[in-house]
Amino acid sequence: MIDEKKLDRLAELSVKTGVALQPGQDLLLTAPVEALPLVRRIAIHAYKAGAGVVTPLFSDPEIVLARYKHAPSQSFDKAAAWLYNGMSEAFDNNTARMAIAGDDPMLLSNEDPDKVGRANKANSIALKPARERITQFKVNWNIISWPGKAWAMRMFPELPIDEAQAKLADAIFSASRVDFDDPVKAWEDHNAKLRVRSNWLNEKSFHALHFSGPNTDLTVGLAEDHEWMGGASKAENGVVCNPNIPSEEVFTTPHALRVDGKVSSTKPLSHQGSLIDNIQVQFEAGKIVEAKASKGEEVLLKVLDSDEGARRLGEVALVPDSSPISQSGLLFYNTLFDENAACHIALGQCYSKCFKSKTNLSEAEVKAKGGNSSMIHIDWMIGSKEIDIDGISESGDRTPVFRKGEWV
Repeated sequence: MIDEKKLDRLAELSVKTGVALQPGQDLLLTAPVEALPLVRRIAIHAYKAGAGVVTPLFSDPEIVLARYKHAPSQSFDKAAAWLYNGMSEAFDNNTARMAIAGDDPMLLSNEDPDKVGRANKANSIALKPARERITQFKVNWNIISWPGKAWAMRMFPELPIDEAQAKLADAIFSASRVDFDDPVKAWEDHNAKLRVRSNWLNEKSFHALHFSGPNTDLTVGLAEDHEWMGGASKAENGVVCNPNIPSEEVFTTPHALRVDGKVSSTKPLSHQGSLIDNIQVQFEAGKIVEAKASKGEEVLLKVLDSDEGARRLGEVALVPDSSPISQSGLLFYNTLFDENAACHIALGQCYSKCFKSKTNLSEAEVKAKGGNSSMIHIDWMIGSKEIDIDGISESGDRTPVFRKGEWV
């Protein structure tokens, strides 16, 4: 049984600390229909915080599967652009954004990979205007999770469904720090620790990072004037929010043209209902020139061909192996959680907020500094207790950053 008190704490935390909703501000929510109990609690706390209008948009897995079972072929080259255009307009009018994850992460694993790839590409193209407003951090936003039953059974197939859901709920509550009597204070303390890490990295202003370990020898150049961020961050509308709950990472923008070497994934990537495992890629001059996977390779290759920027990096993030999510020993099949168990990189769109310049950078200015542009942004894990990381200065001097998966 889901702990109702902790569920309410999660809802309150998402409003007060996650999205940091401001009095009079509207809130746009997306969520699986199964998460209605959490959405209702969020609405209560949002209106208590002075929300203007709370607008929820729900998805349903049965409707998603109906498309793959019954829709004509041309359906998979279409997406609801009108909806994403409306979302873009909402963000331009200072509407806060919240997303609730919780659907079966492997929902589409048995569907035609060609249809999945086409649908993902069409959706990515249509979503781009709204996604850019989020990656540019135009408004305050936040992602949290609901313990969906199908997701729970993926993680704990040996348990009865109600027990599996309760166990997943407890894992979400623990990772989100709502086990504390005062989760808001717990996140203030956690954010302070992440700031210490990001401040140190910003002082060092490394030219590149070098990752070394089993099947990994990767040099990631960092964008000019890059800024490390983590935990709470200020959006362009001035609101300080925690975009990801949970979050154990500090992250920044790599240089799209200065990534070289080989790297292997250390955890499976669950992407749009497909599992991609044992990813191995080779970078040359910032671009992936070889890629393979033991599972889901066809999906991976389709992702890499999404557009010109899909084979280049838009994010590099550092997470110690001692993070609570890593130490839980659980594979969540959900990037929001699994990326916080290990250092990771992201293919595709960069976060244009991750630059020391506080002015609004144009797309051309971001590109000139080395930032990547793409219709996708997909994180996958490359860290473990066997990975070492060195920071490399512009003159070539090396500074240990991680040893055996831990901060030096």
